[in-house]
Amino acid sequence: MKKISIRIWLLAALAAYGIMACEKDDTTDFTGYINNAVTPDEPETPSEPEEPGDSVTVAGSDTIYIVYGGTTATVTNDVHGYVSVSGADVTVNALEADTTMLLVLSGSTDDGSLLVYRKKAFTLRLNGVSITNADGPAVNNQCGKALYLETVEGTENTLADGGTYADAPVNASGDVIDQKGALFSEGQIFFRGTGTLTVKGNAKNGIASDDYIVFDSGIVKVYVDDSGSNGIKVNDGLTINGGTLTVSVKADGARGIKNDAFTTITGGTTTITTSGDCKIETENGIRDTTSAAGIKCDSLFTMSGGTLTIKSTGDGGKGINSGKNVEFSGGTLNVTTTGSNDIGKPKGIKSDTGIIVSGGSFTVSVKKSWACDNGSDSDNAEDHLTILGTPTTRKVDKKSVNIQY
Repeated sequence: MKKISIRIWLLAALAAYGIMACEKDDTTDFTGYINNAVTPDEPETPSEPEEPGDSVTVAGSDTIYIVYGGTTATVTNDVHGYVSVSGADVTVNALEADTTMLLVLSGSTDDGSLLVYRKKAFTLRLNGVSITNADGPAVNNQCGKALYLETVEGTENTLADGGTYADAPVNASGDVIDQKGALFSEGQIFFRGTGTLTVKGNAKNGIASDDYIVFDSGIVKVYVDDSGSNGIKVNDGLTINGGTLTVSVKADGARGIKNDAFTTITGGTTTITTSGDCKIETENGIRDTTSAAGIKCDSLFTMSGGTLTIKSTGDGGKGINSGKNVEFSGGTLNVTTTGSNDIGKPKGIKSDTGIIVSGGSFTVSVKKSWACDNGSDSDNAEDHLTILGTPTTRKVDKKSVNIQY
């Protein structure tokens, strides 16, 4: 009887774990789901992003074509009636869908949008589409699972929000949905394909995810005006494996990439520019100053390949600002800050715990303050970073660091 009771308890515990796991965003590998139209298993423990499978049309999948045409949108192959259209505002409600889903977007609108409700991963294929939403996100993905965003070879695609957002709509449960940028996703975003995507943020962030983001291929350009916020805002981590990413932000205190977790760069070509000065806010008599930065991450920053170029020109602007280690082992890094230090200190690379260089090409220069700052109080520039191995070039000064392996 005791063995039976224990077995029943274990089964109940496993069932409860499964229910809780399904309620949370995860880092599930959707390879089988995308390729074979099967429901993915939940991982035992959260992990860093895994490489997803190619998104292809398979038996049992839904492929829906949405063509924007000015003030209207035309939908074809919506066999289940998931899609509703009001003007050029398109809503896809596929919460109960069990099959894979591919949405193919084309055409152009200056007053339209795409809003998606879904529980399972899906693919959004941009095939020469331009969407501007005057009062909210151009694309708002309310799915907590993976969004595979593909750009078709040879196509130019544009997503832009307006200068102000209307009141956020509510979902079927009566909850107000998030609207955090021109392209927003509750779940992970995998950028893929060989075409070009331009994202313009006029009111908030350019791209935002409440989960993590992975750049695998394609050309992505993000521009945020001085009335907007960050170029890319991500909660659970950012990985750049390939492709070309260009980010330019103009707002005071804005970050090219604002990341609440880890940042990993293994390849690709990334260029980030910020031109905003420090942002000063006073609340309850307490003054708070926020500096612009190319990359601001709260956890570990690692780079092992690719090219990263950052330039910050505003007062107090920083290149990389990390809450944990900055670990550079390969690739090419060029950071330049030219701003003044009237309010903030425009450091090239700042880490709260350590800056470790062990390979590649590492170049940092500043007009004011420190090129590298690991929190040391030393006046010796060599104490502000850790250099491993034997570089062929080693030049470490307060305002200039050049290390080549």
